[in-house]
Amino acid sequence: MINEPDKLIFFESPEVEFAGCFFVDVPIILEYDDTPLIEVIQEQEAGYTTQFQVFNKDGIYIAKVKGSQIYLTEDGSKSNLKLSHPQGMTVCELDGQTIFEVRRKDAAALKTQAELFTPDGRFLKANDQGIPTSLISTDGTALRIGTNIISGCRFQKCRVGIHISSK
Repeated sequence: MINEPDKLIFFESPEVEFAGCFFVDVPIILEYDDTPLIEVIQEQEAGYTTQFQVFNKDGIYIAKVKGSQIYLTEDGSKSNLKLSHPQGMTVCELDGQTIFEVRRKDAAALKTQAELFTPDGRFLKANDQGIPTSLISTDGTALRIGTNIISGCRFQKCRVGIHISSK
């Protein structure tokens, strides 16, 4: 476990940018089936911070990353999962590959990029580097779900921003 001061704490609900869309007062940014993968949580004494559930490519739950702290599961203690904190960022790597980055844009704004596995081992990728996937447009600035492309949307005060179903 890495134990550094939490650098991503907000006293009002932050605006989160993910795949070209903005999420305000949305506690679950990305959910797969019934598993929240990217969340904004409220700490009782500290305000808001981010929380990620981390699975490996086999779908094994290996850690929860809460702000700048990592909580490894028993299986996760055997993995090579690491957090680092460059200026204004929290970066999580698994086996030397970045799986998510959280950047602070300003006092109450986050920009999130993620390459996460789901509990059934599927791979979800969302970043700014033009990644062609079924979820994100080729330039990384829009959501593409089936034949629908969503860009520049603002999601406010909903329980889940993006819900993906395995079915």
